[in-house]
Amino acid sequence: MRHKLICCDVFTREIYQTLLESNNNVFPVFTLKMSHDYPDYLRELLQKEIDNTDPNIFSHILLCYGLCGNAIAGLKTQDIPVVIPRAHDCCTIFLGSKQSHKEHFGHRPSCRWTSGGYMQDGDYYIRNSKMHKMLGIDMSLEELIEKYGEENAHYIFESLSPKDGSDNQTIYIETPPYEKSDMKKRIENEALDKGQDFEVIRGDTRLINMLINGQWNEEEFLIVPPFHIIEGVYDDNFVIKAVPLT
Repeated sequence: MRHKLICCDVFTREIYQTLLESNNNVFPVFTLKMSHDYPDYLRELLQKEIDNTDPNIFSHILLCYGLCGNAIAGLKTQDIPVVIPRAHDCCTIFLGSKQSHKEHFGHRPSCRWTSGGYMQDGDYYIRNSKMHKMLGIDMSLEELIEKYGEENAHYIFESLSPKDGSDNQTIYIETPPYEKSDMKKRIENEALDKGQDFEVIRGDTRLINMLINGQWNEEEFLIVPPFHIIEGVYDDNFVIKAVPLT
Protein backbone atom coordinates (compact mmCIF):
# COMPACT_ATOMS: atom_id res chain seq x y z
CA MET A 1 0.00 0.00 0.00
CA ARG A 2 1.46 3.33 -1.10
CA HIS A 3 0.12 6.81 -0.37
CA LYS A 4 0.66 10.11 -2.15
CA LEU A 5 0.97 13.03 0.26
CA ILE A 6 0.21 16.53 -1.03
CA CYS A 7 1.28 19.11 1.49
CA CYS A 8 2.03 22.79 2.05
CA ASP A 9 5.77 23.36 2.41
CA VAL A 10 5.32 25.04 5.81
CA PHE A 11 5.20 21.45 7.12
CA THR A 12 8.35 20.28 5.31
CA ARG A 13 10.46 19.43 8.38
CA GLU A 14 7.53 17.97 10.31
CA ILE A 15 6.63 15.79 7.33
CA TYR A 16 10.13 14.44 6.74
CA GLN A 17 10.67 13.78 10.43
CA THR A 18 7.44 11.78 10.52
CA LEU A 19 8.25 9.91 7.30
CA LEU A 20 11.60 8.81 8.72
CA GLU A 21 9.80 7.21 11.66
CA SER A 22 6.88 5.73 9.69
CA ASN A 23 6.54 2.20 8.32
CA ASN A 24 4.18 3.41 5.59
CA ASN A 25 5.30 4.03 2.02
CA VAL A 26 4.43 7.68 1.38
CA PHE A 27 5.47 9.86 -1.57
CA PRO A 28 5.40 13.58 -0.66
CA VAL A 29 4.60 16.49 -2.99
CA PHE A 30 4.83 20.07 -1.67
CA THR A 31 3.15 23.33 -2.67
CA LEU A 32 4.55 26.78 -1.87
CA LYS A 33 3.24 28.55 1.22
CA MET A 34 2.44 31.69 -0.78
CA SER A 35 -0.32 29.69 -2.48
CA HIS A 36 -2.39 30.23 0.69
CA ASP A 37 -3.01 33.81 -0.39
CA TYR A 38 -4.60 32.63 -3.65
CA PRO A 39 -7.21 30.00 -2.74
CA ASP A 40 -8.48 29.53 -6.29
CA TYR A 41 -4.95 28.98 -7.53
CA LEU A 42 -4.18 26.56 -4.69
CA ARG A 43 -7.38 24.64 -5.44
CA GLU A 44 -6.34 24.37 -9.08
CA LEU A 45 -2.89 23.08 -8.12
CA LEU A 46 -4.33 20.47 -5.77
CA GLN A 47 -6.94 19.35 -8.29
CA LYS A 48 -4.24 18.78 -10.91
CA GLU A 49 -2.24 16.68 -8.44
CA ILE A 50 -5.33 14.64 -7.63
CA ASP A 51 -6.25 14.17 -11.29
CA ASN A 52 -2.70 13.14 -12.23
CA THR A 53 -2.32 10.49 -9.52
CA ASP A 54 -2.14 6.93 -10.87
CA PRO A 55 -4.54 4.54 -9.06
CA ASN A 56 -2.29 1.65 -10.07
CA ILE A 57 0.49 3.12 -7.94
CA PHE A 58 -1.26 4.83 -5.02
CA SER A 59 -4.07 3.56 -2.80
CA HIS A 60 -4.82 6.90 -1.09
CA ILE A 61 -4.10 10.60 -1.51
CA LEU A 62 -3.30 12.39 1.75
CA LEU A 63 -3.89 16.15 1.89
CA CYS A 64 -2.04 17.97 4.67
CA TYR A 65 -4.11 21.16 4.55
CA GLY A 66 -6.92 22.77 6.46
CA LEU A 67 -9.87 24.37 4.73
CA CYS A 68 -7.36 27.14 3.92
CA GLY A 69 -9.45 30.05 2.70
CA ASN A 70 -11.87 27.65 1.02
CA ALA A 71 -9.11 26.29 -1.23
CA ILE A 72 -10.07 22.74 -0.28
CA ALA A 73 -13.79 23.27 -0.86
CA GLY A 74 -14.64 22.21 -4.39
CA LEU A 75 -11.90 19.61 -4.80
CA LYS A 76 -13.13 16.48 -6.59
CA THR A 77 -11.84 12.96 -6.15
CA GLN A 78 -11.28 10.63 -9.07
CA ASP A 79 -10.50 6.91 -8.68
CA ILE A 80 -8.53 7.28 -5.46
CA PRO A 81 -9.89 8.12 -1.97
CA VAL A 82 -8.60 11.36 -0.44
CA VAL A 83 -7.90 11.75 3.29
CA ILE A 84 -7.79 15.20 4.88
CA PRO A 85 -7.75 16.52 8.47
CA ARG A 86 -10.89 18.26 9.69
CA ALA A 87 -9.17 21.61 10.24
CA HIS A 88 -10.04 25.22 9.41
CA ASP A 89 -6.43 26.09 8.63
CA CYS A 90 -2.85 24.97 9.15
CA CYS A 91 -2.77 26.40 12.67
CA THR A 92 -4.88 23.45 13.84
CA ILE A 93 -2.42 21.06 12.19
CA PHE A 94 0.56 22.74 13.87
CA LEU A 95 -1.19 22.42 17.24
CA GLY A 96 -2.19 18.80 16.73
CA SER A 97 -5.95 18.95 17.29
CA LYS A 98 -9.09 21.05 17.02
CA GLN A 99 -9.29 20.99 20.80
CA SER A 100 -5.86 22.58 21.15
CA HIS A 101 -6.72 25.22 18.57
CA LYS A 102 -9.90 26.09 20.46
CA GLU A 103 -8.00 26.24 23.75
CA HIS A 104 -5.33 28.61 22.46
CA PHE A 105 -7.23 30.65 19.86
CA GLY A 106 -10.93 30.27 20.67
CA HIS A 107 -10.86 33.43 22.79
CA ARG A 108 -8.56 35.35 20.42
CA PRO A 109 -9.25 34.21 16.85
CA SER A 110 -7.65 37.35 15.37
CA CYS A 111 -4.26 36.80 16.98
CA ARG A 112 -1.09 36.91 14.87
CA TRP A 113 0.97 33.75 14.89
CA THR A 114 3.88 32.09 13.14
CA SER A 115 5.99 28.93 13.23
CA GLY A 116 9.38 27.68 12.14
CA GLY A 117 7.88 26.41 8.91
CA TYR A 118 6.54 29.84 8.03
CA MET A 119 9.78 31.59 8.94
CA GLN A 120 12.26 29.31 7.19
CA ASP A 121 11.97 30.98 3.76
CA GLY A 122 12.07 34.77 3.60
CA ASP A 123 10.04 37.41 5.40
CA TYR A 124 6.57 36.10 4.63
CA TYR A 125 5.82 34.47 7.93
CA ILE A 126 3.06 36.11 9.95
CA ARG A 127 -0.36 34.48 9.81
CA ASN A 128 -3.60 35.16 11.62
CA SER A 129 -6.61 33.06 12.55
CA LYS A 130 -9.37 35.42 11.50
CA MET A 131 -12.34 33.41 10.40
CA HIS A 132 -12.97 35.40 7.23
CA LYS A 133 -9.41 34.62 6.14
CA MET A 134 -9.92 30.92 6.81
CA LEU A 135 -13.15 30.84 4.84
CA GLY A 136 -12.18 33.23 2.09
CA ILE A 137 -15.32 35.36 2.50
CA ASP A 138 -16.26 38.96 3.23
CA MET A 139 -20.06 39.14 3.20
CA SER A 140 -23.00 40.64 5.05
CA LEU A 141 -25.14 38.45 7.29
CA GLU A 142 -27.86 38.40 4.63
CA GLU A 143 -25.40 37.27 1.97
CA LEU A 144 -24.04 34.59 4.29
CA ILE A 145 -27.54 33.26 5.01
CA GLU A 146 -28.31 33.09 1.31
CA LYS A 147 -25.12 31.16 0.57
CA TYR A 148 -24.63 28.97 3.66
CA GLY A 149 -28.02 28.75 5.40
CA GLU A 150 -29.11 30.55 8.56
CA GLU A 151 -27.38 28.41 11.21
CA ASN A 152 -24.01 28.31 9.43
CA ALA A 153 -24.31 32.00 8.52
CA HIS A 154 -24.74 33.12 12.13
CA TYR A 155 -21.77 30.99 13.22
CA ILE A 156 -19.57 32.53 10.52
CA PHE A 157 -20.79 36.09 11.05
CA GLU A 158 -20.24 36.03 14.81
CA SER A 159 -16.69 34.75 14.27
CA LEU A 160 -15.62 37.19 11.58
CA SER A 161 -14.27 40.12 13.58
CA PRO A 162 -14.38 39.39 17.29
CA LYS A 163 -13.26 42.21 19.60
CA ASP A 164 -10.77 40.08 21.47
CA GLY A 165 -8.00 42.61 22.05
CA SER A 166 -5.44 40.33 20.41
CA ASP A 167 -4.12 42.72 17.77
CA ASN A 168 -1.14 43.48 20.00
CA GLN A 169 -0.06 39.86 20.42
CA THR A 170 2.25 37.58 18.47
CA ILE A 171 2.38 33.84 19.06
CA TYR A 172 5.12 31.44 18.02
CA ILE A 173 4.05 27.80 17.63
CA GLU A 174 7.11 25.66 18.31
CA THR A 175 7.13 22.16 16.84
CA PRO A 176 9.83 19.53 17.55
CA PRO A 177 11.92 20.03 14.36
CA TYR A 178 12.55 23.68 15.28
CA GLU A 179 13.34 23.35 18.98
CA LYS A 180 17.03 24.11 18.44
CA SER A 181 16.61 26.84 15.82
CA ASP A 182 16.93 30.58 16.42
CA MET A 183 13.55 31.37 14.89
CA LYS A 184 11.73 31.70 18.20
CA LYS A 185 14.22 34.32 19.38
CA ARG A 186 14.01 36.19 16.07
CA ILE A 187 10.23 36.59 16.17
CA GLU A 188 10.32 37.38 19.90
CA ASN A 189 12.76 40.25 19.29
CA GLU A 190 10.63 41.56 16.46
CA ALA A 191 7.46 41.45 18.56
CA LEU A 192 9.10 43.18 21.52
CA ASP A 193 10.58 45.86 19.25
CA LYS A 194 7.03 46.63 18.13
CA GLY A 195 5.75 46.71 21.71
CA GLN A 196 3.72 43.54 21.27
CA ASP A 197 3.11 40.78 23.76
CA PHE A 198 4.90 37.56 22.83
CA GLU A 199 3.90 34.00 23.66
CA VAL A 200 5.24 30.56 22.79
CA ILE A 201 2.82 27.67 22.33
CA ARG A 202 4.06 24.10 22.17
CA GLY A 203 3.07 22.58 18.84
CA ASP A 204 2.28 18.93 18.24
CA THR A 205 2.80 16.78 15.13
CA ARG A 206 0.01 14.45 16.23
CA LEU A 207 -2.31 15.10 13.26
CA ILE A 208 0.58 14.78 10.81
CA ASN A 209 1.62 11.48 12.41
CA MET A 210 -1.93 10.17 12.24
CA LEU A 211 -2.37 11.27 8.63
CA ILE A 212 0.83 9.58 7.45
CA ASN A 213 0.40 6.44 9.55
CA GLY A 214 -3.19 5.74 8.52
CA GLN A 215 -4.86 6.51 11.85
CA TRP A 216 -7.89 8.20 10.30
CA ASN A 217 -10.64 8.38 12.89
CA GLU A 218 -13.88 9.95 11.67
CA GLU A 219 -13.85 12.73 14.25
CA GLU A 220 -10.54 14.16 13.06
CA PHE A 221 -10.26 13.09 9.42
CA LEU A 222 -12.52 13.06 6.40
CA ILE A 223 -12.07 10.12 4.02
CA VAL A 224 -13.47 11.25 0.69
CA PRO A 225 -14.57 8.30 -1.48
CA PRO A 226 -13.92 8.27 -5.22
CA PHE A 227 -16.03 10.60 -7.35
CA HIS A 228 -17.06 12.94 -4.54
CA ILE A 229 -16.61 16.67 -3.99
CA ILE A 230 -15.40 18.32 -0.78
CA GLU A 231 -17.67 20.98 0.70
CA GLY A 232 -17.21 23.24 3.72
CA VAL A 233 -19.43 22.77 6.77
CA TYR A 234 -18.03 25.80 8.67
CA ASP A 235 -18.46 24.57 12.21
CA ASP A 236 -16.07 23.61 15.01
CA ASN A 237 -16.61 19.87 14.63
CA PHE A 238 -16.78 18.48 11.11
CA VAL A 239 -15.44 21.51 9.17
CA ILE A 240 -15.73 19.69 5.83
CA LYS A 241 -17.85 16.97 4.24
CA ALA A 242 -17.91 14.80 1.11
CA VAL A 243 -20.82 14.92 -1.35
CA PRO A 244 -21.29 12.52 -4.30
CA LEU A 245 -20.71 14.04 -7.72
CA THR A 246 -23.84 14.35 -9.79
